[in-house]
Amino acid sequence: MEGKKQTAVIIGAGPAGLTAAYELLAKTEIRPVVLEADELVGGLARTVLYRGNRMDLGGHRFFSKSGEVMDWWCRMMPIQGKRSKDDLLLDLDDKMLPTNGPDPEKEDCVMLKRHRVSRIFFARKFFDYPISLSKATFANMGFARTAKAVLGYLVTLLYKRPERSLEDFYRNRFGGPLYKMFFEDYTEKVWGIHPSKLGADWGSQRVKGLSVWAIIKDVAGRKLGRKGSRRQETSLIQEFIYPKYGPGQLWEMVAEEVKTRGGEICLRSEVVGLLTQAGCVVGVEYKDAAGCIHTQECDYVLSSMPIKDLVSAIRDDGKPEEISRIASELPYRDFITVGLCVKKLKISNETAIKTWQNRVPDTWIYIQERDVKIGRLQIFNNWSPYLVNDYENTVWLGLEYFCSEGDALWEMGKDAFVGMAVDELAQIGIIEREDVLDACHVRVKKAYPAYCGSYYKLGKVKAYLDEWENLFCLGRNGQHRYNNLDHSMLTAMKAVEAIATGSKDKSAVWAVNAEEEYLERRRP
Repeated sequence: MEGKKQTAVIIGAGPAGLTAAYELLAKTEIRPVVLEADELVGGLARTVLYRGNRMDLGGHRFFSKSGEVMDWWCRMMPIQGKRSKDDLLLDLDDKMLPTNGPDPEKEDCVMLKRHRVSRIFFARKFFDYPISLSKATFANMGFARTAKAVLGYLVTLLYKRPERSLEDFYRNRFGGPLYKMFFEDYTEKVWGIHPSKLGADWGSQRVKGLSVWAIIKDVAGRKLGRKGSRRQETSLIQEFIYPKYGPGQLWEMVAEEVKTRGGEICLRSEVVGLLTQAGCVVGVEYKDAAGCIHTQECDYVLSSMPIKDLVSAIRDDGKPEEISRIASELPYRDFITVGLCVKKLKISNETAIKTWQNRVPDTWIYIQERDVKIGRLQIFNNWSPYLVNDYENTVWLGLEYFCSEGDALWEMGKDAFVGMAVDELAQIGIIEREDVLDACHVRVKKAYPAYCGSYYKLGKVKAYLDEWENLFCLGRNGQHRYNNLDHSMLTAMKAVEAIATGSKDKSAVWAVNAEEEYLERRRP
């Protein structure tokens, strides 16, 4: 008699969860059931649609040093039915020229090849990010700041601070003056605490190879005509690929593929309990949109829900009190984006890149100014012209704020928040208030797992979770690690590999983004 088909419950329909569902269908006979609390798939990598304009929450560059991930993207995003990398990487760099904008002749493309342009806005001036050694950088800094920066870096060559904090990490690689100009205030905006109170391992995971010396080597290599290699510091990459309609386009396609192949995706389904028996999770309880509780039996659970919520949901009479306490105190940073449609920007393009109506070419701008709360500004026109409803006559912006659930920013009403955001952007000279046409307001909980507080006891929680034989923790929140898109996908791939081979060893899943060489890194 044929045995009953096995079921895997996947918690979360973000990059990790949907990758896991797809891989299970491709490599095993296990049926995935994906439970997603939101009404959209994609997690933080979803695309939000507002009156014809699309927002990429957080900004997602599609680049990885993992060939496995790059190949996966190529398979998922075909062009006119073709699936080769050459077809996928359709070069639309001409869209950065004055004739850019949506092109009806290229409507079948699904990926754009984009120039990487990100800068820091500090003292009402633009600086390259990563910091370059250009004439413009030194001119904007002025003689006094430049002299201090050079002296500060030379000091780091003679004396390295013990790396007990993120402040130590940055000072060792850039020197005190550059750290204070370009890292200190921005980092405090992101995390809500001073870098001296954040762990140095955050820097190790995000910008391990980035330093003044790395920038010097990169500049020298380019002068000698050497192209970037796989060993190049990823923060220095010059190009990346990007879905035409934003990252959500990819995950919507993956979700449809999962359903076509026999998987199930349940939206607005919030996990409230994990039922356990004899060292395994045997069922998952979830609440639907109407508030009704359902139980889904399972043979495996792959979780990308925050560890804080996962531990709380596990029904285990023997759960140590210490584990519950550590998990409940894990810190997170939440995130608010204001989508702002404006007639034009007040700032103009002074780079060598030609752009439509002389608009600045940046995908995002890090706002280092101390007199405003905004942390980062996205210009969606430059990610993809297809994100903007009226590309030629409007600029579609994303104003990003970092906060904590329950604080003043989080509790501020929509109208008041949008008003504050408009005032701040006008205050620092980016826009004129009268040019604002429309706005929206999107809040995201637990967007960034923080590296402070009980994070340093996370190993005990990890050991407890690994005791559940059929439970795998995936993705950014699932591992409480600042994973990027490719990292999250790789954790899912490693988990499915373990399931497919019958391995009970989960070390490869946890090892993603913890190796000597990291994958895609960028400033948060």
